[in-house]
Amino acid sequence: MGLDFSMTQVDGKDCGHIVLYALSTCGWCQKVRQLLEKHHVRYEYVYVDQLNDLDNLAISQEIEKWNPDLSFPTLVINNTSCMIGYNEQGILDWLGIK
Repeated sequence: MGLDFSMTQVDGKDCGHIVLYALSTCGWCQKVRQLLEKHHVRYEYVYVDQLNDLDNLAISQEIEKWNPDLSFPTLVINNTSCMIGYNEQGILDWLGIK
């Protein structure tokens, strides 16, 4: 299924392929972005609430694989593991940032 949107990419150091599924109105999502940017981590993100209905449905199905509750923020690394919510030290540890 072809999606009509692209992820927004943020340049930084390589800590793996990091994808942030977020809502534009979510304070915790903003805190995750700020944390990644503070540590100059390369990642990509999408604001799910700003997608059209078809893309929103498709991306929601992708998120559900990691997070059946569809809560935000949902952070996926290397398409192998997931962290849900905001936990500063947990995210830093998970990404191997000292």
